[in-house]
Amino acid sequence: METSLYDLSPLLRVLVIGALIASVPALWVYLRHRGGSGPSRYQALVAVTLFLTFDLVLFGAFTRLTDSGLGCPDWPGCYGNASPLGAKHDIAMAQSLLPEGPVTHGKAWIEMVHRYMATGVGALITLMTVWAWRSYKRSPSTSVNPWWPTVTLVWVCVQGAFGALTVTMKLFPAIVSLHLLGGYTLLALLVAQVAMGQPKSVLSSRSRKLPRSYVIWTVAGLALLVLQAASGAWVSTNYAVLACTEFPGCQGTMWPPMDWAAALEFWRPLGLTASGESLSFQALTAIHMGHRMMAMLTFALLGALAWYWYRQPVLKRPALWLCALLLLQLATGLSNVVLGWPLLAAVMHTGGAGALVMVLVWAWVRSRNADAAG
Repeated sequence: METSLYDLSPLLRVLVIGALIASVPALWVYLRHRGGSGPSRYQALVAVTLFLTFDLVLFGAFTRLTDSGLGCPDWPGCYGNASPLGAKHDIAMAQSLLPEGPVTHGKAWIEMVHRYMATGVGALITLMTVWAWRSYKRSPSTSVNPWWPTVTLVWVCVQGAFGALTVTMKLFPAIVSLHLLGGYTLLALLVAQVAMGQPKSVLSSRSRKLPRSYVIWTVAGLALLVLQAASGAWVSTNYAVLACTEFPGCQGTMWPPMDWAAALEFWRPLGLTASGESLSFQALTAIHMGHRMMAMLTFALLGALAWYWYRQPVLKRPALWLCALLLLQLATGLSNVVLGWPLLAAVMHTGGAGALVMVLVWAWVRSRNADAAG
């Protein structure tokens, strides 16, 4: 049964659903902070948007790990409808033709809820941008820099495009990996804005001027984490987790047969090489082992960075968070291998990587602010 990959007829209804979802946290911010100043209400809106974006990243991982990414094979709706309710007949037909295929009623709902959440986050970021520019026009000296939410809005639109391509390109591994990394980038943009909203007087009262090396090593740690997250996304989107089911070895040896050339071939369909041949098990093993080796380096460097941070009062709490998250990533990563990729551990592993990005960006901004305040 042929389905048009792009059917924009339900776009307006999907946008309305997203706006309704966004109205709930927006109203909560308004009621909770109606007695506060404009900047404090704006910062509350940014913090709520960050929280919901993190939830979106987790639900995106859940969507991917339950194989629901093609639960609705078109975009932005489901068989040309704004929800699976209107697509019941089409979903039933697809499921009858392929009982073990990607389309079921449950998977369709998971996929559409993910799209509704993404649209809601986009609506909140749009509200942030409009608010910031209006405040800037009224009082440029006291308002936030409106270019931060503007860049965030542009990026969330890019994320929407990657989400559409994820469906229309049938879970193309490079696109799905970029979509996940784009989610982490969105978290970074939002957490930077939350951190910049902290009063510098608070920072300067708790710390002296930080050496420049703190900023340099934090940026280096963040760069390494991005590479590690990219390798993890490549493992997940190629379903290479179960290529090794033991630790520290793999397939009964410390160095199993691996096809690195195929593993590092990025522009290709899921399960195939660029020439159209089936991706070998040796290539999946190389993808898995590459992530495992990268994880050891990342764990060591970020662990050292946490110790380095801990020596400064302004970074003591982020240092403890960094240690806790590294241990969580170690535990969930090992669980994925030795317990057969349990759903909860896999979702937590994706969320843990996002949380690490947030902590590193937060610490980077805090260290720069403390440096300026010292």
